[in-house]
Amino acid sequence: MIAENIQKLVEGRNLTYREASEVMQEIMSEKVTNSQIAALLTALRMKGETVEEITAFAEVMRELCCRIHPNVSGRLVDTCGTGGDRTKTFNVSTAAAFVIAGAGIPIAKHGNRAVTSRSGSADVLERLGFNLNMQAADIQKTIEQVGIGFMFAPAFHPAMKHVAGTRRELGIRTVFNVLGPLTNPASATAQLLGVYDRKLTSVLAHVLKNLGCEEAMVVHGMDGLDEISTMGKTSIARLRNGKVTMTETTPRDFGIQRAELRELEVATPDESAEVIFRILSGCCDANDPKKEIVLVNASAGIIIGGKAENFNHGMELALTSINSGAAYGKLKALVKASGGNTTKLEELESKYD
Repeated sequence: MIAENIQKLVEGRNLTYREASEVMQEIMSEKVTNSQIAALLTALRMKGETVEEITAFAEVMRELCCRIHPNVSGRLVDTCGTGGDRTKTFNVSTAAAFVIAGAGIPIAKHGNRAVTSRSGSADVLERLGFNLNMQAADIQKTIEQVGIGFMFAPAFHPAMKHVAGTRRELGIRTVFNVLGPLTNPASATAQLLGVYDRKLTSVLAHVLKNLGCEEAMVVHGMDGLDEISTMGKTSIARLRNGKVTMTETTPRDFGIQRAELRELEVATPDESAEVIFRILSGCCDANDPKKEIVLVNASAGIIIGGKAENFNHGMELALTSINSGAAYGKLKALVKASGGNTTKLEELESKYD
């Protein structure tokens, strides 16, 4: 079956939903060779993935993953992005997740270690003392009781190990870069999804609609970020009430100054961890560029979480989350609930006291 589909893709033809579903089932069940997987992923990338193909792949992955079912009030939000934007910024979406949680919106954060960035969400949380080896049932309780939980992707998607080696050897972005954020194990009902390519914003918004997501923003900073950018324009595909609309934003829309890339970059996961601590604990200056990009992205999460109607209101709630101590409280509570080590946080508290 896979050979026929590779041939079809090489000829520039799209797979039907059924064909895409069947080929993903073959891949996940180890019925194909690494060279066949590589050929399929490369041909698909060169043709360009369709909404139908990505939807089918995502639904198969959702069926095969370890699922949890947190009982929360209101929308459950994820801030998982695709990565792959090739910039070396700190973990903006991870920091934003705690700010959103501090605003009273439950978070089911899905993430992994770094592939192309200097620090993945799992890397930075581990540096902050989080225990990545939490059991699924405990993570579900943490989301319900603390208001935020982190799902380490390899633990929830064991079938992905079948393609890990091939992806690493290929060294190019493939459909699997976008499937991670589409396969939240807690079935988050709202998503802030950053992507590395502007062309994917509308495509993935429609995929999220197909997958039953209630509200989403799929964002691409046109300077290359897979976040809402404070350096220039951002393309946003907004899913709301079953419809997808496209908008663009600039830093001026948020009432902030344009940032420079060097102001947002970090060299190591440890540096990113310290940046996140400083932002969440209120140690940053009011106009710090790193703090501002977190406020902007947290604002988007608060909007899709149903607590704000626009970015101005969302920014106010995000700032209150930090200034009240709620955002940092969520980080510390999560580390403790995971059975992790609070030593790093305590060291940073002493350093910035």
